[in-house]
Amino acid sequence: MDVDLPPGMLWLIATPIGNLKDFSPRGAEVLAQVDQIACEDTRITKRLLNFLDLNKPLVSYREENEKVKSLELVELIESGQSIALVSDAGYPGISDPGFRLVRECRRRKIEVCPIPGANAAITTLAASGLPTHQFLYLGFLPKKSAAAQRVFEQWKEFEGSIVIYESKYRIEKTLLGIQETLGPERFICVSRELTKMHETFYVGTVLEVLERMKTSSSKGEFTMVIAPEGYSL
Repeated sequence: MDVDLPPGMLWLIATPIGNLKDFSPRGAEVLAQVDQIACEDTRITKRLLNFLDLNKPLVSYREENEKVKSLELVELIESGQSIALVSDAGYPGISDPGFRLVRECRRRKIEVCPIPGANAAITTLAASGLPTHQFLYLGFLPKKSAAAQRVFEQWKEFEGSIVIYESKYRIEKTLLGIQETLGPERFICVSRELTKMHETFYVGTVLEVLERMKTSSSKGEFTMVIAPEGYSL
């Protein structure tokens, strides 16, 4: 960057969702100048910093301590420090810790500056071949099956695409729930290991995707796009 960072700001910096080469030059410039970096898992952020040849103080900022740490970080920012917030992968605050800190900054009239970057939901949606003119992002579904089924029932007639995240432990269960609630012919796209060596997209009806995934690896995190009723390629 041509000028030093202004004091007393929060920087929201999107991090790679797999391939470290996707990190933006502007993000690297900001990380090089902030006073501290708040992050989910310090080990994962340390790998990114090593890739960028940077050494910065790290503060653990997780779902478990988000409420307390948000207040502590805001006080540091008000004292004049520049703080960067990153997640393990993707955008902080989007299905990751960050909302409380950003809200508290806005309450106190502290400037918040986002640095764009990778996002699994948008990446999968754009590459899915499913409608992109409007979409609903639901993040992670409730853990209990009955609650997840109620979510599908609530949005089954939505006229755009629905985007959700799912773990390797629940992906099959979620697909079976979609089949039961929305029907086996509902078109979907499931991505795994985005931007990594084994990146995979499964596109087809729920029934077809279930069959394909039975003979493939369930490693990694999954992103799913559900097409509106009646859609097909």
